[in-house]
Amino acid sequence: MHLTALILTLGLLWPVGPPPPEILRGWQPPPGPYAAGHRGVDLAAPPGTPVLAPTAGTVTFAGPVGGRGVLTLTLPHSGAPPLRTTFTPVTPLVKPGTRVAAGTPIARVAPGTHCPESCLHWGLLRGDRYLNPLLLTPRAPSRLLPVGG
Repeated sequence: MHLTALILTLGLLWPVGPPPPEILRGWQPPPGPYAAGHRGVDLAAPPGTPVLAPTAGTVTFAGPVGGRGVLTLTLPHSGAPPLRTTFTPVTPLVKPGTRVAAGTPIARVAPGTHCPESCLHWGLLRGDRYLNPLLLTPRAPSRLLPVGG
């Protein structure tokens, strides 16, 4: 299934908010699998902010990686291999294997050193390929404005 069609069927939410959070740093894909880049987006969120499941899914990882709390949510019915969203730095509220509905609190933003300000790093993967998680967010319809005012 094409990603755009998939997004419409999943009915995704922002993982923090409402309102939609400020994006502190956008997605900057690396030129290669081991090259520098920013493999997700940083959303403004103070420590303690609830992290919500952006859609229904299964928690497939919840624990420390490199000294930071990480949670991975695998999205069912999102093709093969399935899409996975990742969240860091967090304190998980649910265990691996837990199935959650969209909007369920799955973690809390933990203090961390990922951003100069407190933030939630949100990633998206299909297999080992990183994608822009902002593709999953709801957006207002585009409108054309008249030329010249």
